[in-house]
Amino acid sequence: MSKNALVVDDSLVIRKLVSQTVQGAGFAVVQAANGKEALELARGQAFALVITDLNMPVMNGLELIKELRAQPDHRFTPIVFLTTEVDEQLRDEARAAGATAWIQKPFHPDKVLSVVQRIAP
Repeated sequence: MSKNALVVDDSLVIRKLVSQTVQGAGFAVVQAANGKEALELARGQAFALVITDLNMPVMNGLELIKELRAQPDHRFTPIVFLTTEVDEQLRDEARAAGATAWIQKPFHPDKVLSVVQRIAP
């Protein structure tokens, strides 16, 4: 039985690329275009992994992480930030909110696989 992953990004191209990569690691993938949509999906099912962009309309990735961590079902779900941002202060804020890992865009699919295998075996 495969594990479920939630991939959240407002870019359809990035969502598809990350989804294909994560599927290669044995995950069934659900996609969302923003944090609000992702939060609604997360209320209805458990995920073994969440990969989210930071900058999105409606609800950004940092807000999403805070909301997910407030839910008992997602308190310990591994969450990966996938973003173009490089600011160390933002990384610290993401860690404090509950991000498990950080991958900077542009990324190589092997990097995503490596992180996923490390945090969500």
